[in-house]
Order: sequence, then C-alpha cells, then structure tokens
Amino acid sequence: MRIAVAAAEGGGGALRPLADDGAPAGPAETVGDLAAAIAERERAAGPRWVWPATARLYPRLLEAGVRVARCHDLELVESLLLGHQGRYGEPRSVRAAWARLRGEPVPADPPPPQEAPPQGSLFDTSSDAAFDASFEASFGEEGPGAGGRPVAEGPGRGLHSAAGELERIVAVHAEQLRRVAELPGFALLAAAESAGSLVAAEMGHDGLPWSAERQDELLTELLGPRPTGGMRPRKLQALADRINAAFGLRTPVNPDSPAQIMKAFAAVGLPVTSTRAHVLKRVDHPAVPLLLEYKELSRLHTAHGWTWADTWVRGGRFRPEYVVGGVVSGRWATNGGGALQIPRVLRRAVVADPGWSLVVADAAQLEPRVLAALAGDRAFAAAAAEGDLYAALSEAFRGTASDGATARDQAKIALLSAMYGGGTGEAVRLLAVLKSRFPQAFEYVEAAARAGERGALVRSRLGRTCPPPSAGWRRLTSEGDEPGGDGDGAGASGEPGGGASRQVTAAQALRSRGRFTRNFVVQATAADWALALLAALRRRLAELGRPRLVFFQHDEVVVHAPAELADQVREAVHASAEEAGRLLFGRTPVVFPMEVAVVDCYADAK
Repeated sequence: MRIAVAAAEGGGGALRPLADDGAPAGPAETVGDLAAAIAERERAAGPRWVWPATARLYPRLLEAGVRVARCHDLELVESLLLGHQGRYGEPRSVRAAWARLRGEPVPADPPPPQEAPPQGSLFDTSSDAAFDASFEASFGEEGPGAGGRPVAEGPGRGLHSAAGELERIVAVHAEQLRRVAELPGFALLAAAESAGSLVAAEMGHDGLPWSAERQDELLTELLGPRPTGGMRPRKLQALADRINAAFGLRTPVNPDSPAQIMKAFAAVGLPVTSTRAHVLKRVDHPAVPLLLEYKELSRLHTAHGWTWADTWVRGGRFRPEYVVGGVVSGRWATNGGGALQIPRVLRRAVVADPGWSLVVADAAQLEPRVLAALAGDRAFAAAAAEGDLYAALSEAFRGTASDGATARDQAKIALLSAMYGGGTGEAVRLLAVLKSRFPQAFEYVEAAARAGERGALVRSRLGRTCPPPSAGWRRLTSEGDEPGGDGDGAGASGEPGGGASRQVTAAQALRSRGRFTRNFVVQATAADWALALLAALRRRLAELGRPRLVFFQHDEVVVHAPAELADQVREAVHASAEEAGRLLFGRTPVVFPMEVAVVDCYADAK
C-alpha cells in the first residue's frame, strides 16, 4: 500500500491511498493535523509514503515524534531517472516533473530555504513559497497551463492548494513507477535512495553523541585556550611568530595567505608553485615543518573548532545535515558541518551516553570486493571470499615485490591502479600481472574506461548513471590534440565543476574521462551496496527498538545502542551486509565482511 502526501502551511495537508502501480485507490482526504494522520496510518498499515522530498517534510515529522518505515522520495527518484538519460542538472521538483509530463515549460527548482522555519511551524514550506514566486515570475500568474488555466498554488498556502499539489504528486509518482519498471535493478535503487533519505533525516534529528567539554579540552591542548576578538589561538600565533623568524624577512608573513608564503619562499631563493603540503615537503627550509604544522592546526581550528561546536553541537549531539546522493557517484555530502570528515583527533569527543555503547562497523576492502562481484571473475571472486582480499590475491604477485614491499602490497597497488587508472612506473608491471591472472576483472574496468573515452555513459549495478561529458570536452576531443585553453578538458570526467585552469590536450581529456568512468562503475556500485546496507540495518534496528543509526560515511556506520543490545546490533550489522550483497549480486562467492567494534568512545574503534 502507498499513500501520497502533500503538506500545507499550519500543519495540515492532504492524503490519498494508491495502488502498487501508483493508480489512486481511494479518494483524497484533507487533514488538519498531518503528523497525527501519518502516525495513525503508519501504525495501522505501514504504507510506503509518497512525498516530494524527505529532506523537507520528514524532519518536521520527527520533531512531532513520528517515524515511518518506508517512503518514495519523488525528487531523489526523478534525479536518478534524469541521470539515467544523461540529463544531469535538469529541475527535479514535482512541478518540474509535472510540466515535463504535460509537455509544458519546465520551471526551475526552488532555491533551498535559507533558514529553518520558526518554532511552531510544523512543515518547512519556505521553499514552496519561493517556488511559487519563481513560478509566477517565469510564467505569469496563470502559469503554463493550456488556455491560461490557473495552476494550483503551492502546498504552503493552505489545504485547498495541498489538494492541488496532491494531484501533481499522484501523477508524477505513477509516471516514475512506469519508467522505473522499464529499467532492470532501478526499483531497488529508487527504494534504497529513498530509504537513505529517511536515514539521513533521522541521523540529523537523533545526532551523534558529542561531548563539547571533551572537545574543548582537546582543542585547548592542541591550540591553547579559546581566543577572543578574532585573534589566533595561542599555539597558532606562536607558530606564526616562528615562521616569520625562520624566513627572517623585514615584511611579516601571514601564514594564512598562500600568496604571501609563496612570495616569502621566492625572497629566500626557493620559489614554489603552490603551498600544498606535497609541494612544501620537497623544499629544504626551516619554515617548512612549521608551516605544515600550522596548516594542520589552522584547518582544525577553522573546520572543527569552537565556532563549529557552537553551530553544530546542540544538546550533547552533533547534528549535521546530510545530502543524499550529493556526489554523482551516489556518495553523500553535507550542508556544512563536515560530518564526513571528522578529524581523528576529535573522535575522542564522540562518547556514548552512560549505559550505552557505540557499535562502529566498517566494510573491509569494499570497492575491490564490489569489482570482484561485478566482473564475475571466478579466480578473483574466490579470493574475495576470504577475509583479507589483498592477502588472498598476494599469491599471484609473489616474486614481484621490490624495495621491501610485500606481495600483499603489490596486490593492493595493482587493484587500486586498475580501479583508479594508474598506469605509470611499477603499476604498469603489476597491472600486467593482474590482467594475466584475473582477465575478467581487468576487462570490466577497462571496458568502462573505453566507454568513457568514447563519451558514453556508464552505470552502477543498479543503474545510477555517470554525467555525460561537457560540450567543451566534446569539442576538444573532436578537434584533435590541440591544447584547450578554457579549462574544459579537465571537465572530461563529466563531474560538475570539474574544470581546471591549465591547458589540456585532447589525449589528456580522453584519459581523464576514462579514469573517471572506470572508477565510477565500482564506486557507484559501492554506494548502491552501502545504501542497501543502511536500509537493511535500519529495519533491523527498528525491530530492536532503541538503537539508532547516528553516523554514516561511505562504508562505515555507527550505531548508538543500549549496552545490553550491543551484541544484537553487531549481529544485525553482519546480517545487513550479507543481505546487501545478496540484493545487488545474487548468488556470489564474494563476501562483504564488516569489521565491528563496540566501544564507549569513537576513537577507540580503530
């Protein structure tokens, strides 16, 4: 059973039951208290909720104490479907999809809300109001309907307009189901992406246990006491003074300014091309170690310092805003807060509540195992049935090691080179061994690279699709090896914003996109697997009652659970990993082991 949902300002809305094919299965109903109505129907039937965007609606349901088991996120699914057609960046809102369905001009997506709605407003309708404004500005008050027929107002304007929005939701959902049914594996991808949206909202609501006091202690130990008036922390200032002394120049050097640092090195006869760490490490000067230490501590102060804690830590919880599918490969991103990059030194601030534990689980060697399952290479898959994949593969590389490297090291280098496009130096020799011993695995990523170089699209196991190459890439690669001066060549990867400032030849552009697509098929499938893991684990945790998923990063999850349930959570993690592998790959000898630790403090997990 499915139920379509349209929210209205003031906490009301409209609901309509749907059949499994999306057809209406009953009349629409307006309700004055949408959260209560959803809670009642969730208890009675546990339907799959169909709504425009989980990120806008579900956080307000969570604040009202309402959790749901399943949903269909129309915007996320529309984005996946557009991506499958190579139409990245097109508007994905319900109204945009509705306009495409009717052959009408497609309005732009509304801008995201700039601030949270006021307390007491159950549903965030600010983006709907912004949408209405842009909609009318683009098409006039009558909208794009045939014959000047007025378009119903947005869901933020009352129950009547929620009913109008519901009509669009029902139509768009039915069309999505039709399109999804035509694409093998896509139904699982749509369900997993939607489940991920529920997990993301719940993690933002529940938060990662965080001790602001312990963080303050750690920061004070590393940086000195919290500064005031915009000053540098004491240890940073001391390092800045020592950097200036090391250069010995009359003009003070601001270590936060790359331009001034480069100018200082030039002044002492050691010009550098940038202030990146790998460039500075090649320079023999007493300022270098001081600069490297300063950069590391300054990054900590800026990205996860006291101001960060004031912004993101509330009520003993770090509450980030996750963006599901925020990266083209399907990996998540965040709207600030740096949840996907918690510095190792600050993991000591992640502490379970008294009587509770953190169950930290990490997928071991996920991407190579995904490649083994994708390629169906029997020898490679047999090795991936072992606990340590690189060790299992090492026999093929025995006798190839040099400079003290082990056969396991060589196996790892070969696999990473195959997946990421390494093809110089020792990697060439090791890739030849990989190709000889595991030809199907090697050919799988090579085929993806060749497709990318042709400008073709490649897909994950479930159908997540890479972006097409830019127009600039196509111009450059069709014109031959003349350098491209507009930076489009580096955009050959197809990733939005992938440009570069240097000139790029056609050959370089081709290789760049080939490297991108060879990795995309593996990384995007790993993201598919991780979403399936999240969905399965969330379901099992719900059966246990109190444990909560509180952190997710690519192939790692953290569950906050009562200490007496930690062993059951551990079992749930292993069962969920097995289920995710089965859902994606069916019967395969490849195993996806999870390294699980039960700890009081996140830093003790590894």
